[in-house]
Amino acid sequence: MKQELAISHRIQLNNIIFATDFSTAADAALPFAARIARSFGAKLYAVHAKMPENYALPSTEVWPAAIAQLEEKKVELTRNMYNRFPNVESEVLIGEGSVCGVVEAVADEKKADLIVVGTSGRRGIGKFVLGSVAEEILRRAKCPVLTVGPYYEMEPLGEAKFSKIVYATNFGEASPAAAAYAVAFAEEYQAHLTLLHVIEHPKVGELVSPHELEASAIELLRGLVPQEAELWCEPKAIVLRGSPAERILETAEKEKANLIVMGVREAKGVARATHLPAAVLHQVVSQATCPVLTVRA
Repeated sequence: MKQELAISHRIQLNNIIFATDFSTAADAALPFAARIARSFGAKLYAVHAKMPENYALPSTEVWPAAIAQLEEKKVELTRNMYNRFPNVESEVLIGEGSVCGVVEAVADEKKADLIVVGTSGRRGIGKFVLGSVAEEILRRAKCPVLTVGPYYEMEPLGEAKFSKIVYATNFGEASPAAAAYAVAFAEEYQAHLTLLHVIEHPKVGELVSPHELEASAIELLRGLVPQEAELWCEPKAIVLRGSPAERILETAEKEKANLIVMGVREAKGVARATHLPAAVLHQVVSQATCPVLTVRA
């Protein structure tokens, strides 16, 4: 695994999708999308989904006014992206249909390598600012998704930092892919990398001692980082016991992380959390004070 990861940890990001509804929550996610696009030399597409015309209110005045307002917002965002991030090639696209449908269609057309989305609801992932269907973006996207949750406090001047990264895993099938992104981001931003595995409370009848489990987990965590990467990301392996979501959030807080990396997989046509159960993924994304990058197997 160590040798395989050493070959694949240099990821390529050529096209990034930034899902926006022109809200404050979306504004909080934009600097991260732009920072990553600039670092990896990717093109940034800001994507907005508009309501189909036949769903508009039956007024001859309402629809033209809405179209004009949307065009103004598009022009404003285009100007804003150009002025704030002049070194990033960007484009604003408006699609017609559901949020997930439009984002998915553009991601497929542009062969997106990353989707960035902001949320505002504090009661769970279903309260995405883009609407309840935006949960599907995280679950169905074929590429990694960076989610900027409601508890993230925007840095002065909208700075996006990735100086401390926490990678959480229980060694499922998405583990190597997610670890590759964690290592690649740590390398790109010269960040400190903390690798975390949480052992849930032992079940009745378990014969393996806690010490053996922890020692084995530490060894597996260390094996996820290529030897040459240890020179610049100063990886730290941590094994804790308890509730995975709680321990992940506590560790991110303690380490002052500005990025959490987790893995997801696809099952029976529907993407779901794997080595971290769906409930854990939801809890971390909705409560983290930093962005969360979910990577598919």
